Amino acid sequence: MSRVTARKTVYLDYAASVPAREESLSAERAYEDSPIAGANPNSLHTPGREAARALDGARRDIARCVGGGFRPSDVVFTSGGTESNNLALLGLSRGAHQRDRRRTRVVLSAIEHDSELDVSGALKGNGFEVTLVRPGRDGVVSEEALAEILGPDCALVSVMSANNETGVIQPVDRLASAAHAAGAIFHTDAVQAFGRVPLDLAQADAVSIAAHKIGGPVGVGALLVRGRVPLAPLSFGGGQEAGRRAGTQDVRGALAFAAVARACCEGIAATRPVVAARANRLYQRICAEGTGIIPTTKALVDDTRLPGMVSVMVPGIDSQTLVLGLDERGFAVSAGSACSSGSLDASHVLTAMDIGRDQALGSLRISFDERVAEEDLDAFASQLLTLVAQATARHR
Repeated sequence: MSRVTARKTVYLDYAASVPAREESLSAERAYEDSPIAGANPNSLHTPGREAARALDGARRDIARCVGGGFRPSDVVFTSGGTESNNLALLGLSRGAHQRDRRRTRVVLSAIEHDSELDVSGALKGNGFEVTLVRPGRDGVVSEEALAEILGPDCALVSVMSANNETGVIQPVDRLASAAHAAGAIFHTDAVQAFGRVPLDLAQADAVSIAAHKIGGPVGVGALLVRGRVPLAPLSFGGGQEAGRRAGTQDVRGALAFAAVARACCEGIAATRPVVAARANRLYQRICAEGTGIIPTTKALVDDTRLPGMVSVMVPGIDSQTLVLGLDERGFAVSAGSACSSGSLDASHVLTAMDIGRDQALGSLRISFDERVAEEDLDAFASQLLTLVAQATARHR
């Protein structure tokens, strides 16, 4: 009787969710073995007070890792990046409008994550107009383009720190200054950038981050909001998080988040160049002349791009074919295009960058950190090149 050997899958979809880091797992185990395991941090008894102190320690660590002058009291724990973005857009816009009734418009970049763009309907239902600012072909939202559409009616501006499909880093500091010049609040979705690159957040009023994007637990995130910035809550009952987000906090998740945040942020100087070099090597191989694969923006990871995110397109071959074909070969990657009702829709990010539909439908995102070995990336490159060559031959 033959023995079936389990196939190794090389996971290359870190932009979607990162495999758990040991720091996170160790923090969770330590919590479970501690006297505060299961204690409500809002209770007055000794276990409750100790749990509250542990939660405050997690706030201090996360605020320190985010930087930009944010304080521990600015940290609002949430269930993840989606809730943080939802709370930011709805809560900050309402807060701004309550403070100044003229503020009835929200400006988002056209390349935001769906957890922001899909809030547009709710914003409009609350009386806000939503305006989108488009990036250039390089994927960058410029302060000039933003300034052109700002005005005294703008309540909130939100532009992500780094894009989740292309890896392009945005000039957050300059964009925030442009928003402030118009009297608007500035929020940035730093879910992809946090823990991967140093953040420039001195001018930002609010920042969204998530634990599972850096190897922490799924279901834990935070929205950091400066104390002077008005935030209308979206949930009620209990008064937790200084009245900004009701519900008993997940102490275990917060401690694990803080532990992995410390590890990632302290290691950026060492890991960033290593991961960027591996990304550049991958770009050079798969985007070489004659492969039929082209970079989304440019085949170079430098200080304008997230390390470990390779964004390419294969004109004439749809993303679904590429993703499924690579999955059969043992490589898990993601696509920019989305399958809906049996048909492919081009990525809204690439469309906003004025990339043609034929190219955008063949988009592919490969993402990883320092734990992915070069030999696995080399093996992936060989399989991708073979897959593209075979698919191209069939279409001739």
